[in-house]
Amino acid sequence: MSQCCPDMLKRIFAETGFDFSNQICEKATIDDLDPMAIEEFRQRWVKKSGNKGMENLTPFQLLNDAELIREGGITFAALVLLGKRKSLGVLLSNAEVVFEYRSSESFIHHQQREEFRAGLFLFYDKLWNLINSRNDLQHYQDGFFIWDIPTFNEEVVREVILNAVCHRDYRLAGSIFIRQFPAGIEIVSPGGFPEGITVENLLYQQSPRNRRIAETLARCGLVERSGQGFDKIFTACIRETKPLPDFSRTDDYHVYLTLQGTIQDTAFLRFLEKIGSETQRSFYVDDFLVLDYLRTAKPVPNNLKYRLPKLMENGVIERIGKGRGIRYVLSKNFYEFTGRKGSYTRRIGLDRETNKELIIKHIHHYKKGSLNEFHQVLPNLSRHQIYSLLKSLKTEKRIKFIGSKRGGYWELSE
Repeated sequence: MSQCCPDMLKRIFAETGFDFSNQICEKATIDDLDPMAIEEFRQRWVKKSGNKGMENLTPFQLLNDAELIREGGITFAALVLLGKRKSLGVLLSNAEVVFEYRSSESFIHHQQREEFRAGLFLFYDKLWNLINSRNDLQHYQDGFFIWDIPTFNEEVVREVILNAVCHRDYRLAGSIFIRQFPAGIEIVSPGGFPEGITVENLLYQQSPRNRRIAETLARCGLVERSGQGFDKIFTACIRETKPLPDFSRTDDYHVYLTLQGTIQDTAFLRFLEKIGSETQRSFYVDDFLVLDYLRTAKPVPNNLKYRLPKLMENGVIERIGKGRGIRYVLSKNFYEFTGRKGSYTRRIGLDRETNKELIIKHIHHYKKGSLNEFHQVLPNLSRHQIYSLLKSLKTEKRIKFIGSKRGGYWELSE
């Protein structure tokens, strides 16, 4: 029988629902699991379930009930979550999280490095404390009060660590790397996205690569049942007006996640707090995504437009324009609350004339211009909205169209 290449094996395992973490490590025994890690797991499970009876179970019974021991054998999930350092070095040496700190992103050498080769329950809190020791506070003022917001949100950081442990590919060599900088964190985990998961759908699709690990963490209340949790991550970033998680460097063999912790818009942050306290309504992650697009003057993607009516009903956004020229902006309340009344007037009333002048300026500078070039000048507008501006300028006899429909261009009228 011919040997399969790694990529083919990866696809086969994905199709069959193969779960490496649920497989039995033939050489492992219960003595390879750390008693302190087992007790930490027990207490978290008891607290989450409320089942005090589990306190009297033997370690073997406890882990058997959690399906970390299966058919009398120790699963790889048990090793990842509960394994002793020495045992992991022999049985699963790549089950390791490496932490590095650099005082500048341009530095090649790290100022601190810690290697965690042990069951997750032995170092989960220690790793966060290590990160939090350099977690600077950012200050913003609201009236007479000064509020402090940590650069690194604890819920977000803990979630991405758990996500990396749940979803990395333990069949590949390499460790999970967590690189901290003064204002950012980079998490690199082996394996790329699980089959069927992309940057575009990771908020909505659920495909845990190591289901047994994810289910065990869910028993303790550390992760959602799906093992995803990215809705929490995105929501927290938007609520604190920090950049969204960046996966741009991810490839087929590694997931690169970068989190930037700098607050971008304190006024927007205060506005979200005000809306939340006034409406007493829960906002979904898609709502926060819509608001973030509008805050940064980007068009709302089609898959999020279903939230627009509800946000309008709550008075958070407004609709301006008619027909195909309809646009959405943050509400008048936002601009009044943040002291930006002039910006509101410009957004709803002067944008059209301003955009027309930008088109004129582009044509004047380059002697002519195409629809694609105008789209570069006005990236926040649709092609239809740009064409509407061109039609208006043509009616005003300020520009004229030269050539065929597909290969033509616009230039200034004489």
